[in-house]
Amino acid sequence: MNVLVVGQGGREHALCWKLRQSPLLKRLFCAPGNPGTAALAENVNVAAEDIPGLLRFAVDNKVDLTVVGPEAPLCAGIVDEFQKQKKLVFGPNKAAAEIEGSKAFARELCRRHRIPGPSFWVYEELALARSFLDNRPDGPIVVKASGLAAGKGVTVCKNNEEAKAAVAECLEKRRFGEAGGRVVFEEFLEGHEVSLITLTDGRTIVPLEPARDHKAVFDGDKGPNTGGMGVITPVQILPRIATQVESQIVFPTVHAMNRENRRYQGFLYCGLMMTPQGPRVLEYNCRLGDPETQPLLMRLKSDLLPLLHATAEGKLENQQAPEWDKRVAVCVVACSGGYPGDYKKGVPIFGLDRVAQGPDLQVFHSGTSQRPGGDLMTAGGRVLAVTALGDDAAAARAKAYAALKQIEFAGMHYRTDIGARA
Repeated sequence: MNVLVVGQGGREHALCWKLRQSPLLKRLFCAPGNPGTAALAENVNVAAEDIPGLLRFAVDNKVDLTVVGPEAPLCAGIVDEFQKQKKLVFGPNKAAAEIEGSKAFARELCRRHRIPGPSFWVYEELALARSFLDNRPDGPIVVKASGLAAGKGVTVCKNNEEAKAAVAECLEKRRFGEAGGRVVFEEFLEGHEVSLITLTDGRTIVPLEPARDHKAVFDGDKGPNTGGMGVITPVQILPRIATQVESQIVFPTVHAMNRENRRYQGFLYCGLMMTPQGPRVLEYNCRLGDPETQPLLMRLKSDLLPLLHATAEGKLENQQAPEWDKRVAVCVVACSGGYPGDYKKGVPIFGLDRVAQGPDLQVFHSGTSQRPGGDLMTAGGRVLAVTALGDDAAAARAKAYAALKQIEFAGMHYRTDIGARA
């Protein structure tokens, strides 16, 4: 089978790493890819947002399955265009991808179908948004840009003044462009966050193992939100709570999308808050999480390719349930200096050749580039995702952090407490 992976981050590197192991694979392409995927696949110089270019490549190279990693091309309708040309593609279509493309839509979907989540309010006008804040009790509240903001459009505010500043970033300063043209205020929820990703073809639902992402940039969950600083999987969920998540959130979400003529096929990411009142939906994503993908795929013992192929064909019910390594996986993300704010690109990376990679330890490239001479450079805010397997959380953490100490680049920073609560 010839497979094309679309994207260039750590998620796509991990997808290529896992797909490379499949006996069903003939040729593997990645567009545009990165220096990490280049060792596993044939990198293709076509941008992830260039849908006509990707479609031409898939047709010309007899690609049997295209796997779309990032949210932007999914929300732009890449699946619809591929399906028009009878090319098999994995991921939700444009209508279904709106569950991530519009946080306002996602919240309203939950309200319409009684899926538990925080109370919310949506505004497009700055004066009305400020008036709302002036007329509510002072206290914590969450402000979100409704559209796609690369994981940076969420601000957890301690009080109304901070909330007004976050609103101004969206509606006045237009920091997130069109994505911030609507803001969603959400009730602040307390508890433990859990990421649950489900594989579904719209009829059959296969939940993956739960994971815990660490969004804040600094230890102890301090500082601004990022796209994700690290992950541990699995995380323990009481059987009663797991049943609630499936019966009150996952199943109703997939069925709700079907009822609204938005049949969902692909990975559905549910970001959950485990509150004293039960699980609540914080967010939906229309694709695998990053960095959740890296440790999840290292723990996945089953062949990924037939699962993706069956989902794209609408035949997931014919597949056996995935088998998982019982060990713990920890992923720690090494970031550029200044991230999630402004940061430099083109900073040389040293020491990666000193890391002994294998089945239990991988360094996935999230934001790197390579000079013609071979020097590895930073090319993004999140640069490398060091991922390790261990018999328990302590062993996995020790292995990941030992590998991180071998790597260096100017300004490099990472959290030192990923998975520590386990």
